Amino acid sequence: MRTKHTFRLPPDLAGKLADYAARKGATQSLVVEAALASHLSPDGADRLEAALARRLDRMSRQIERLERRVDISNEALAVFVRFWLTSTPPLPDAAQPAAQAKGRERYEGFVEALGRRLARGRKLADEIVREVGAEEAHRNSDGRTP
Repeated sequence: MRTKHTFRLPPDLAGKLADYAARKGATQSLVVEAALASHLSPDGADRLEAALARRLDRMSRQIERLERRVDISNEALAVFVRFWLTSTPPLPDAAQPAAQAKGRERYEGFVEALGRRLARGRKLADEIVREVGAEEAHRNSDGRTP
């Protein structure tokens, strides 16, 4: 047996209720009944907390992956800069203009290659993880420990 109740809702909330019920193909009373049951359920807060915990866990894993990729990028850049600085001798003043022109040309080529690589979806971090994993698997198959 069902009990009849009469409620007064503000116009904006009544509109939202009507829109939601229409989208779901349900009656407004059924929507209100489900919302009240969910709100008054003793385990409603537990379900909400569990859903939030799952979302936070997923976000934490995504942030950890992002942090790892940033670390790889930073290390790759640092290794390159150190190598470049230690292996490239300074140029005489007379050679500077030609070197700068060649540098601009090489940089444009670099940007084009980078654009093509990104368009294909290849990522340095993915390649490094694959290569390191393959090397570790090879070492482990030789009977050596990493």
